[in-house]
This record gives sequence, C-alpha cells and structure tokens, in this order.
Amino acid sequence: MTPLSSASAPDLHTALTRAGFYPKILADVIDEALDGREPGGHLVHLETHFDQHEVHRHITVLVLAEDVLLVTHVDDQQLDEKGKEVMAQISTELVQLSKVTTVATSYVYHQPQNYRSGDLVKELTLGIAWAGAQRIDLAPAGCPDPECDADHGYTGTSQQEDLVLRVSAEADGANAVAAARSFALAMRRASAPRVTETRTPAAASVSTTEVRGRVGSRFGRNTHQG
Repeated sequence: MTPLSSASAPDLHTALTRAGFYPKILADVIDEALDGREPGGHLVHLETHFDQHEVHRHITVLVLAEDVLLVTHVDDQQLDEKGKEVMAQISTELVQLSKVTTVATSYVYHQPQNYRSGDLVKELTLGIAWAGAQRIDLAPAGCPDPECDADHGYTGTSQQEDLVLRVSAEADGANAVAAARSFALAMRRASAPRVTETRTPAAASVSTTEVRGRVGSRFGRNTHQG
C-alpha cells in the first residue's frame, strides 16, 4: 500500500479506497471529525503484522484541514477462529495546529558515501508531538530486601501519546517514502509558520528540549506508532 499526500477531498477518498481497509467507515468517521473543515494534505499508512497464525492490520490516517490535524487510527480483530466475526475499533483525535510542538523527521540513506543530491531516502520516520493525551504506565514498586513483604505502592511514568510512523522503501515502496516526506514538509509549514508568535526564551527552551528528547528517544528503527 502506498501512502499519498494531496490537497483535495477526492484524492483522500481515493487513497482510502486504495488502502482497502474499511474505506467507507473511515471516510464517514473522518468527515464527521472534520465537521465541515476542508481536508488538505493527508497521509494514509497501512501496516500488517503477523502473530503466529493471526494477521493484524492497522491503518493510520493523518489529515491537515485548515487549522487542525486529524489523527485517525483503526485496528481490526477477529472474534472467532474462522474470521467470520470481525470487530473494527476506530479512534480519532483532532489537534489544533497551534498545539503541535514538534515535527521531527529521521532519514536513512544507504551507501551515503555515494550520495548525490536528489537521491531517494530509503527510510523515513515521522514524529509529531502535541499537548495531547497522556499515557500512564504503572507497576508495583520494588524493594531491594528479598525478605520484605511490605506494600511499597506503585511506581510508573507518565508521557504524552506522541505519534511516530516509520515508512521504508523496501516495505512500502519509494512512493510511500516520498509521500511521507511531503506530508512532513506540509506539517512543518502548517504548524510552524515563518511569522512566529512571541514567546519567552525560558518557556521556549523547556518546551523544545523536553519534546525533542521524548520524540527523539522513540526513533528506533523498530518503532511504528506511538
């Protein structure tokens, strides 16, 4: 499947149809979430994972529409062994572009010593961070004393649910990587216009450092989505 980025609703519906992953449901959910906004650039990314005898598919659709970024994610699950009963779960998040704090890209080039201007990127990872939902991971607090049976409560971490997508020419095709690169450019232009708002240096420094560190740490080559 090849992700596409474009600037019109018909092209978005065409990309959903090409993906072949419940396109009618996706189109209706996206139309409802945009609530009359005109879709602009978009990225449709389909992933397939194999778990022993089961096949799991996921699709993520990113849509730029006026002042917002719409993130739509779909998972499906077989409810019986024969696969006749299937359930699809769709989640959407509408993000104000003014809330996007980072658009990060990681590029992979093969044989960089032979690089020439214009050579294709072999792999691209796109990370987008915003002040959105929080994920809290908790676990029982440990104790160094092996004989201690006291309740030490819980310990854990809280982090924002940033979005990380990886597209490779080998798995998805060169056009898919080019489309993801184009969408990353559109995201940068939409979320960080050249005329910027006045911000205090301290606030800007803390926000940029924290967010870049969080997204950058998740740019491992096996990362697909946050």
